[in-house]
Amino acid sequence: MISTAARSPALQRLLRNKGAAAGLCVIVLAALLSIFAYFLAPDHTPNANRMTLEINGAHPGFTVTMLAIPKVPAPPPTGLWKRLLNGTEDPYTWVPIKQYQYTSDSLLVERYVDETTTARDAYALASLTPGSRPVANAGKGPLIIRRTYWLGTDRFGRDILSRLIVGTRVSLSVGCIAVLISLTIGVLLGALAGYFRGKVDEVVMWGMNVIWAIPTLLLVFAITLALGKGFWQVFIAVGLTLWVSVARLIRGQVLVLRELPFIEATRALGFGHARTIGVHILPNIAGPVMVVAAGNFATAIVVEAGLSFLGVGVQPPQPSWGLMIKENYNFIITHNPMLALAPGFAIMMLVLAFNFLGNGLRDALDVK
Repeated sequence: MISTAARSPALQRLLRNKGAAAGLCVIVLAALLSIFAYFLAPDHTPNANRMTLEINGAHPGFTVTMLAIPKVPAPPPTGLWKRLLNGTEDPYTWVPIKQYQYTSDSLLVERYVDETTTARDAYALASLTPGSRPVANAGKGPLIIRRTYWLGTDRFGRDILSRLIVGTRVSLSVGCIAVLISLTIGVLLGALAGYFRGKVDEVVMWGMNVIWAIPTLLLVFAITLALGKGFWQVFIAVGLTLWVSVARLIRGQVLVLRELPFIEATRALGFGHARTIGVHILPNIAGPVMVVAAGNFATAIVVEAGLSFLGVGVQPPQPSWGLMIKENYNFIITHNPMLALAPGFAIMMLVLAFNFLGNGLRDALDVK
């Protein structure tokens, strides 16, 4: 088995690899963003779905003055755990304005319609004061702030930066669950085929060849349509298509290890097959498994983005990087290409990070 002392040099070699270290940093940063998404995103509403149609398609760095109108009835308060998981309802309706002026009992505003058009509105000050409600501006009069959209807004007026941050959860979740499913199935079938050989190997190899012959995207489509569109269905569909590469790798590794003297010693000592595979074989192929897991993680992110782009993956309003590209790709050839390029860059960076990490793990864990 691989000892701690043996793993330490491998870790040092991994960290000395600049590409792998950079990839690991990007992955850790993405994981932190996904966990604390609703605390870091400017739009903390569920799914970062605050719509302000007047400012749709805004350029990166767009700044506008916003007037907060309290909602009636007010949404219930949200606990810390619930906010961490799903965000919190906004107690205000936000109205973009260009100018405002107070009178004795009302607020006169030039409401933002577009870059060249405004409309005059008047609001009673009493309706803009939330009173005793537990919100940020309670009892202090109208709330008027300047808000900057650093990556612009989409065609529904939603903050692209916020949806990009929250969408990190989908990509990492799909990758994580899909890799767990593929490793569970692939390691089990590959170990059984390599260890027992014979008819077991023939049956497993026949199944792998059948799955391998079907184009991955078409197989994912078929599984997704059978299970239905949605968040969890994507996890299962992607995981069920990635196990073949894991099984082939594990089978080859086990075929080599089962002939080594220490495995023959386990048979001579009368150890059971389960103990031999689980305790003496699988720990010694952990390195190749980690490498293929990193590669499958990157593949799962790309496949999920493709499914969402084609409309059979994550469904709106839940943010997904592939879905964001689908919703905004028309802007690439018009006035604001960053709306579609930003999620595309995010996919590229995360996939590149996992590929760099996989290459670094391959070099660091190579005993030769």
